[in-house]
Amino acid sequence: MHTFKVLSLLLSYPREEWLDHCDEFKQVIVEEKLLSKKLIKKVVALITRLQNDDLIDAQENYVATFDRGASHSLHLFEHIHGESRDRGQAMIDLMEMYNDSGLDVNTSDLPDYLPVFLEFLSTTNIKTASHFLGETAKVLTLIKERLAKKQLDYEVVFSALVEVAGEKVNRKEIKEIVAAEKDEELHENIDEEYEEPEAFGKNLFKSKDYLNEKIAMKIHSSNPHSQPKAEDSAQQEQ
Repeated sequence: MHTFKVLSLLLSYPREEWLDHCDEFKQVIVEEKLLSKKLIKKVVALITRLQNDDLIDAQENYVATFDRGASHSLHLFEHIHGESRDRGQAMIDLMEMYNDSGLDVNTSDLPDYLPVFLEFLSTTNIKTASHFLGETAKVLTLIKERLAKKQLDYEVVFSALVEVAGEKVNRKEIKEIVAAEKDEELHENIDEEYEEPEAFGKNLFKSKDYLNEKIAMKIHSSNPHSQPKAEDSAQQEQ
């Protein structure tokens, strides 16, 4: 499903080599019809804006949106586990799932990085992709509402993902969480003033059905990799 590849790129740092293919991206979104007509129109409009923007401006907008604070982080487990120790084990489980599916993740990005996750979904069918997205629906909706609150362009990508997920979430609860949050202001103060909470208190990737079957707990305490070393945790935080 090429739509997920396009959405993955839209959430990646703008680079000339993929921005040159925006016309092809719009064609994919329109022809695959994975999204509703309303969202197809909005995603195509976002692609057109990126296509027409000055590259430096597009890159600065991306950095301002995703790299200057934790609230819009594209690392899914950061919203679920924060910096808790559970995040390291969740990374291992997710990487195992990628490997078991035959996906060779040859990238320096962490496995919970949303563009990587979407690349994985592009190798599945719509039923499977919807199920996986459904298990991340709370996180996706949380980020979507934060972006919408600030009227940021990238909100439309998360709206698209939430739509495909089709999972009912307590949007009122999430809106209340977002409304009560203090806006991040200066990059220099973020590390001191903002610590991403474990928004929903558990690993949403581990449901009691599908993912527990797919992410088998093959890693035992005797495995030295089951408990990330201090230096590994430091690398993940970078």
